[in-house]
Amino acid sequence: MSKMWAGRNAGVTDSLADDFNSSIRFDCKMYKQDILGSIAHAKMLCKQGIISETDAEQIENGLLSILEDIESGNLQFDMSCEDIHMFIEAELTARIGEAGKRLHTARSRNDQVALDVRMYLRDESKKVTSLLEKLISVICDKAEEGACAIVPGYTHLQRAQPITFGHHLMAYSQMFLRDIGRVRDAVKRMNASPIGSCALAGTTYNTDRSFEADLLGFDGVCANSIDGVSDRDFCVELMSAYALIMMHLSRFSEEIILWSSWEFKFVELDDAYTTGSSIMPQKKNSDMAELVRGKTGRVYGDLMALLTTLKGLPLAYNKDMQEDKEAIFDSLETVIMCLEIFAPMVATMKLKKENMYRAAQEGFINATDLADYLTKKGMPFRSAYKITGEIVAECIEKNTVLDKLPLEAYRAHSDIFEDDLYREISLETCVSKRISEGGTSVESVLKQISLVRAAVEGTK
Repeated sequence: MSKMWAGRNAGVTDSLADDFNSSIRFDCKMYKQDILGSIAHAKMLCKQGIISETDAEQIENGLLSILEDIESGNLQFDMSCEDIHMFIEAELTARIGEAGKRLHTARSRNDQVALDVRMYLRDESKKVTSLLEKLISVICDKAEEGACAIVPGYTHLQRAQPITFGHHLMAYSQMFLRDIGRVRDAVKRMNASPIGSCALAGTTYNTDRSFEADLLGFDGVCANSIDGVSDRDFCVELMSAYALIMMHLSRFSEEIILWSSWEFKFVELDDAYTTGSSIMPQKKNSDMAELVRGKTGRVYGDLMALLTTLKGLPLAYNKDMQEDKEAIFDSLETVIMCLEIFAPMVATMKLKKENMYRAAQEGFINATDLADYLTKKGMPFRSAYKITGEIVAECIEKNTVLDKLPLEAYRAHSDIFEDDLYREISLETCVSKRISEGGTSVESVLKQISLVRAAVEGTK
């Protein structure tokens, strides 16, 4: 089959080279953006008097009929075509004849593919932000449920201070809020139309690039035609945002995996999001969380692959840039798939509050509050820190905890200690007195939930 670029070349290539060169098997997903971009291009050409109204009308009707047939399943992609652009143009010409051959006036596949990718990613990124909003809403609901549940807070995976489970969950809501902002910032920078840049140098036709950009919902046009066809910063930036989303999902997954283990038993995952063992009947494996954690490496790899592809390319367009689509599409689809499974997994997760509290009673996580008790009575913090450490060592030696050590033992270290110390170092007091903004008190957590919910509404 002769190619549309036949002329200088015979247009006949080896079948293996054809397959190696072809991108239709993965860029066919951009059919809608290609068609809408072509309709806008035809309208611009007509407005500028470059093609006739009759030709423009035929082109638009022909393209809309192709769109309808693809979406109804009546038209299948021809995998012998080089790419989606050539498939649609060939199909259009077959349907409307000579008018179809005029569509490609004043554009190149270089700016056409740059346009399609931007439009596709702009559309698909709305799915990502919508799924992030849904996940944040689920986190807020679950944090409200656990707003009073006391649990150990950890540093270095060692029990550190008492917090509420709701407070812990709300940390993830902040991460995902930032992720929404990053995706939207990237889309905003991406939203400049490259069409009209042509191969690299622009065109001799009197085109109106701004008119075409407006029709397609862009904020403006790429100011330099070379940059218009060779820029893939927007792919890298979006993939960086996707990689951060996956990092946050992976950290959350790791904690869910730990929390649902017998060693923690802070949560129980719904059966719908776990699997069993083929040999051990007692097992309930957190496979969905593990897969999300595993797929994070895949998204990182996509990002590094594209960065490596782009790093040595001279301006302007090079065929290497065809490699952008498989990487960005895989990254995007992986993020969407993980977000789709993650929200219901968290929503159906049962909190084991008794186990959380039992764990919080161990590990001397109220030691900081004991030191604060002394400093509030006038002792310098470093002295209070040293005495508290000695008391912890004594508790370990006597196999007891701070709450149960007799007052006489405390007073042996300092006569500042009084009966009120037990109230001050109770887990409930430790949590409720964390009144600083963003802290772990119940009131603070409920305020955080309210602010996050308002922020999500404000991002829509």
